[in-house]
Amino acid sequence: MTRLSLLDLVPVVEGGTVSQSLANAADLAAHAESLGYQRYWVAEHHGMEGIASAATAVVIAHVAAATRTIRVGAGGIMLPNHAPLVIAEQFGTLDALFPGRIDLGLGRAPGSDQRVARAMRRTLDSDPNAFPRDVLELQSYFADDGQTGITATPGAGASPQMWILGSSLFGAQLAAALGLPYAFASHFAPDALDQALGVYRREFRPSATLSRPHAMAGFNIFAADTDEEAEYLASSQQQAFIALRTGNPRRLPPPVAGYRDSLGPQGAAVLNQVLSCSATGSPATVARQLAAFVERTQVDEVMVTSAIYDHQARKRSIAIAAEVAQDLAKAA
Repeated sequence: MTRLSLLDLVPVVEGGTVSQSLANAADLAAHAESLGYQRYWVAEHHGMEGIASAATAVVIAHVAAATRTIRVGAGGIMLPNHAPLVIAEQFGTLDALFPGRIDLGLGRAPGSDQRVARAMRRTLDSDPNAFPRDVLELQSYFADDGQTGITATPGAGASPQMWILGSSLFGAQLAAALGLPYAFASHFAPDALDQALGVYRREFRPSATLSRPHAMAGFNIFAADTDEEAEYLASSQQQAFIALRTGNPRRLPPPVAGYRDSLGPQGAAVLNQVLSCSATGSPATVARQLAAFVERTQVDEVMVTSAIYDHQARKRSIAIAAEVAQDLAKAA
């Protein structure tokens, strides 16, 4: 059975507050835990008023404290923004607080623009080897192998589950070379999905961490009792993507009936591309689309994400996704 996990960007909705978004995150994670989801991740983004997970390690602690068994982590930490020692200390602390439950997904994108990078006191390194070096340094702190000459406290001896994230072939090659699990961001950057999974599986080298490839891919699910209701709920994410692509990022807006039809051919083409790895509809529709995605990719896990304006509708959507996955497993 392909497992389901959940990615939450902790959206701040129009008319809402950061406090409410963080409360919703904890509630959503507990709900996902009760439904049997494998893990719950939040992602590092900066300078975006519609995303409340910038202080990623803090949000992880908040969510982990509200749950008991589900794995909680970062999908991911944008390592170019941080000294590896700082991440070792943060996730060493999380691992000490919630042993056996913490994931550390690592990405090489800054999760921001140059202005925000400067504000974070970071100079982005154009050297393509910088990210692999930082990953190896971070592994060294956790292993406490003496290679850095520094002991991370907390951090030394900690064992968060480390993942490499990506939306291109670079991350797939690095994850394969290091023998780490790999997660592809197909929920918003689907173009290289099949090629990246092929590279990862073909080039994978077993490690002390992992004996065989383990791949996960992002997948949007907007589920409701009817196709029409699901399409209506999905329009919030559609509006947010169009706003982002046109340089006007915003808080997550309320849904609009018939939004996709109002865009015209160019706007619809943008959505068709960016949301091509998605399922939108009733349980039967979602079942067909999810099954096709799993058949196509053969991933070990599907990382579900769904930015839905109404919190209760979002909880209903991930419940339908879990029910669909269970039914597919029984049918198989």
